[in-house]
Amino acid sequence: MLLRPRNGVYVLPDTSEAIIESLRHCGVIACVTAARDYGLWTLDRGAEEPAHTWVHPDHRPTRVAIEPHPGEGACCLFHRETPLDPPDLQRVGILHCLVQIQRCRGDEPFFAALESALRLRQIDVGQREILREAIPAESRWLVDFARLDADSGLESLLRLRLHHLGLSLTSQVPVPGVGVVDFVLGDCLILEADGETHDGAGRHADRVRDAAAAALGFNTLRFDYALIVHDWELVEAAILSAVSRNLHRSRAGLTW
Repeated sequence: MLLRPRNGVYVLPDTSEAIIESLRHCGVIACVTAARDYGLWTLDRGAEEPAHTWVHPDHRPTRVAIEPHPGEGACCLFHRETPLDPPDLQRVGILHCLVQIQRCRGDEPFFAALESALRLRQIDVGQREILREAIPAESRWLVDFARLDADSGLESLLRLRLHHLGLSLTSQVPVPGVGVVDFVLGDCLILEADGETHDGAGRHADRVRDAAAAALGFNTLRFDYALIVHDWELVEAAILSAVSRNLHRSRAGLTW
């Protein structure tokens, strides 16, 4: 069985509603909707958000479908800019997607999505430079600041926000007997940004890692999604308090 979003276009029944809605408008999914389809980390605003849809500026969006009248509220959030790289059949190009996120959502969501794309090797060196030139001049430093090994957008947000506070972090640090930790601030303060994989059985493993780190003289601060995204003031206060008490410096570091 096939579905027909518009005349001449057919999709399989398991195609996402966002893609079908975009196709109904002679467009493709865009911005954060396309980012999720690419597998990028995004700061979600809830499942009820309309699909972000890009329609070429030379075309007029239409909605020719089996159900031609959308329900209450907007059916799509439209983007109409000239594409930076060509779209495929269902979504904008990866560079176009990232530029849209910067323009639509701002620097932090853009930076998190960019580091996610870099980790997934979806952008090469040449594309990175094209992207840099395509965003506003005041935001270009983010492309230079982005790294390839961020495990999640939580790490991206943590590193970016602490950079704004003048704190520099060492990323993905191997600690003997502990494993690789997300960040080390100074020489002995470990910062961990925990996603969903740290729930359930993972919580015990985290406690073992923290205990092993403490035995080596490290201090550990661990923050989850809710804290970093929704209660950043508390996260910032905790880190700045630790720094003010020199918990980020070992005796050897303080002596040096």
